[in-house]
Amino acid sequence: MTETGLPMADRSVFPGLRGLLATGALLAALASCAPIAPMDSPAPEPRPDAAQPSEESLRLARYYAGVQQRLLAQGLLRRDMGGADVPFTARNLVENFERIALYDEYVVSGGRFVQQQTPSRLRRWEDPIRMRLVFGPSVDAAQRREDRRDVQRYVQRLSRVTGHPITLTEGTANFVVLFLNRDEQKTIGPQLEALIPRVSPAVVNEIVYSPRNTFCAAYALSNQAANSAYTAAVVLIKAEHPDLLRLSCIHEEIAQAMGLANDSPMARPSIFNDDEEFALLTRHDELLLEILYDDRLALGMTPDAARAVVREIVADLTGGES
Repeated sequence: MTETGLPMADRSVFPGLRGLLATGALLAALASCAPIAPMDSPAPEPRPDAAQPSEESLRLARYYAGVQQRLLAQGLLRRDMGGADVPFTARNLVENFERIALYDEYVVSGGRFVQQQTPSRLRRWEDPIRMRLVFGPSVDAAQRREDRRDVQRYVQRLSRVTGHPITLTEGTANFVVLFLNRDEQKTIGPQLEALIPRVSPAVVNEIVYSPRNTFCAAYALSNQAANSAYTAAVVLIKAEHPDLLRLSCIHEEIAQAMGLANDSPMARPSIFNDDEEFALLTRHDELLLEILYDDRLALGMTPDAARAVVREIVADLTGGES
């Protein structure tokens, strides 16, 4: 999900613009196989030297604005739910769910995230999600209101689709969404460790040193020693993004931290596809979330164990259409 991914047709300079999700076997390295303590730490305090963005941050803002403009000019970043031009079948749903929910995109090697597709186990949230938004000083009041409105609308939709409770909070949280510019990323380390006790250095480093070609990222932590349920998550949204790329990051990263951890080039119409055709969650993606949170699927299921159950769920959702 970064620009260093494989080139795509007609837009080879822009493959995979968003982030990565830390899940699966590597979570033991991230969280020492233990539940994450509640997050009850204050948001970053404004600093006198943080009011004016650096030249690096200003360059990023110009760069991301140019990327959005070029993607839109190519007819990408669609905002519809997917229409008659992008049909999908029950079989597509089964195959896409397996690849997106039951495979991991990254492993940890040498303390870094390395792209490598590996079979995983079914993971999702069991406890209610209490989501807190943390804004860097560079995000002004008007933008904060817009971001809160966008996230609130989106999590209401996700809760309705999955049946899982999600609420925004200013207090104790188990899901943190960071809106930071480049300058604020560099100094967020100690505050991030306070927000998410026992977060691994690998995650902190990925956020602090996130390169230009990683537009946003999500990290979900699970208790591997118990039942693979997610216990905490952190999402990074880079504050230099223009409106649609910013909203696109919100949609993909929060949904991935719900349990749809991977991407697939075969998934269409979908945001879980590095071709950037769709900016916002589609009907296809809603169905993937419905499947993931269906009680017939059990935490920890492997692809082989889940396959027949997924077919049954998809048949119910699609009326038995193939």
